[in-house]
Amino acid sequence: MHNMIENILFGSSYAFACAIQPGPLQAFLLSQVALKGWRRTLPAAFAPILSDGPIAVLVLLVLRRLPVGMERFLQAAGGFLLLYLAWAAFSQTGTKTGEPHVEEDSTPRTVLQAVAVNILNPNPYLGWTLVLGPKMLSAWAQSRGHAVALAASFYGTMVLTLAAIILLFGATRFLGTRSRRVLLVLSASALALLGIFQLVSAWRR
Repeated sequence: MHNMIENILFGSSYAFACAIQPGPLQAFLLSQVALKGWRRTLPAAFAPILSDGPIAVLVLLVLRRLPVGMERFLQAAGGFLLLYLAWAAFSQTGTKTGEPHVEEDSTPRTVLQAVAVNILNPNPYLGWTLVLGPKMLSAWAQSRGHAVALAASFYGTMVLTLAAIILLFGATRFLGTRSRRVLLVLSASALALLGIFQLVSAWRR
């Protein structure tokens, strides 16, 4: 019982720390709230669940056997993706409409884009390799229930925290069109800076 509680506390606390830390996914969610509103963006909070499954399998079974250059490739690809998303966000700052621009299929597209951002973000790979992976193997050695509790606490806390962030960002829409444009510019700038940072980091490796 003590080990079960330890795994739950570890998973939830680590997820909360990851979710509130500024990063590509958080910046992307911020830009999408400004573009489409919190209701259309809220499903994107589930992006880590959709993306981390393949990441976990890749890290635990394959990634450790691949050349070191794979991390560099993923980091560069993520940088280009972030720059594209930043450009897309900047292109919307000149619109005169008072409401966020919403396309008919914007919700599934937003979720897929959030999944792509997370897959091309080196942080989940590093997190699984250095933190979650070893902890998951240790929990699995104790019992399957402990491993399930660890994963459930981590992703449950991650989704709830990201959803809270989206709702918090969405509250700014009541401040008017100008505030939403400022929010959009800030989030687009963050995406661009993160993209440049990832490209520079990949180049220096």
